[in-house]
Amino acid sequence: MNQPPLDPEGFAALVPVSRETLARLALWLDLLRTWQRRINLVGASTLADPWRRHILDSAQLLRFLPAGTHRLVDLGSGAGLPGLILAILGVPEVHLIESDRRKAAFLLECKGRLGLAGVVVHPCRAETLAPFVADVVTARALAPLPRLLPLAARFADAHTRFLFLKGREVGDELTAARSGWTMTARIHPSLSSSEGRILEIEGLAPREPRRDVDDDP
Repeated sequence: MNQPPLDPEGFAALVPVSRETLARLALWLDLLRTWQRRINLVGASTLADPWRRHILDSAQLLRFLPAGTHRLVDLGSGAGLPGLILAILGVPEVHLIESDRRKAAFLLECKGRLGLAGVVVHPCRAETLAPFVADVVTARALAPLPRLLPLAARFADAHTRFLFLKGREVGDELTAARSGWTMTARIHPSLSSSEGRILEIEGLAPREPRRDVDDDP
């Protein structure tokens, strides 16, 4: 059943925020609509319900952030989803990695216009950036899990939590990824879409290659 578009008041009922934060989210949306006329930041059809499709979709990750989360890395940020939205909602240090220079320019304008001093925009591919450790790594619709995990692991240690916005096929992706990685994984329903899933991963580590008996010295 089709839902009516979510408005700012409806969003605030689901994710309680201050008026100042709600105004910042609205400004981000204004900037998105302006830049969307020049470059393709999001699917055009999603702008019929942006508070649900983009803002709520990103903001719902707040409830899965570990207590005391300080540094977050967002892979393939695009329009800033979910990383920039989480920065607006209060994550102190957010690194947005986006290789498309035009999208990175949009993110830089958002950082300035929204006064987000803790946001760092990296206009490059994740695999070319010098690795560092984050408390949380996020991504939305970037790549299948077997390709995504090696990128995400560059910014992680044993305590890092991974939060990926995925679709209904996430179970198949998880099965494929387990051939190369060990992890504790939980799949949560999305608040923004019946088709969406949130994949929460902890304890990520490369799986040790199997050694056959004949390989022993």
